[in-house]
Amino acid sequence: MSTSSTIVDSESLDGRLLFAIPKKGRLHEKCLEFLSGADIQFRRSHRLDVALVKNLPIALVFLPASDIPSFVGKGNVNLGITGHDVILEAKMENNVTEVLKLGFGKCALQVQVPEAGPIKTVEDLAGKRVVTSFEVLSGKYFSEVDAKLQLVGDASTKIEYVGGSVEAACALGLADGIESGDTMRAAGLHAIATVLESEAVLIKSAEPANEKIEGLIKTITSRIAGVVAAGRYVVCEYNIPRTKVHEAAAITPGRRAATISPLEDENWLAVSAMVEKRSVANVMDELMKIGAEDILIFNLDNCRV
Repeated sequence: MSTSSTIVDSESLDGRLLFAIPKKGRLHEKCLEFLSGADIQFRRSHRLDVALVKNLPIALVFLPASDIPSFVGKGNVNLGITGHDVILEAKMENNVTEVLKLGFGKCALQVQVPEAGPIKTVEDLAGKRVVTSFEVLSGKYFSEVDAKLQLVGDASTKIEYVGGSVEAACALGLADGIESGDTMRAAGLHAIATVLESEAVLIKSAEPANEKIEGLIKTITSRIAGVVAAGRYVVCEYNIPRTKVHEAAAITPGRRAATISPLEDENWLAVSAMVEKRSVANVMDELMKIGAEDILIFNLDNCRV
């Protein structure tokens, strides 16, 4: 059977930066949004896991998120997007460099137990059975708990790997507690400790690449950083009486400084500043209180800050 429809000729990858993207799951769609915002143009054929970028010498490689740290760490690809927790679970934190936090895919790896059960603390759970899909992180966490409580040998906590349906383990009597990044309240569970906070990160190999690839890495990092910033900020423009400009500048200082321009009416000034999205409503309220007028908010698609 021919496989020519499911592979890309290796010659077409020569000289290209290889960029690993999660092929499915919670990170996939957001990654596609980031690629679009960074003007990385590509068309992926239905059966292909490699796509050539049209406007840059880059090839996108679609991989399971759990495999990306190893591919980047071993130098098989140059860049990748995956979860911080996945990097630690793959034991690749010394082989990759986390270039940029991306602000999405946030989750918490938590220790969870039945709400109605007798276990109330991690110390209560120590020495019992814990099931998890994060075997490495869980083992490290509970080994520290066991050491603190001086639990050794058969008395130490038993970590068991479960690839899916972790929430069913307690209900079926397979475990006394679980470690999971998912919401488990519907399963009658609640968190008693947080092991790790995680989010999506842009990573590169800890080993430097050639000059051309390193230049492309800087370009892509800058573009994606612009998308991250554009997601956090808006541009706020308004007119303010000249006598109130110092009060206004305190409300909208901008990232470095606000842009202030004169108007035909010498008693008024125009101000433009970047404002965090999460505080924009309060900023507009405060500006109104000091007499600002014509307050406008503009969303950003991308920026360099």
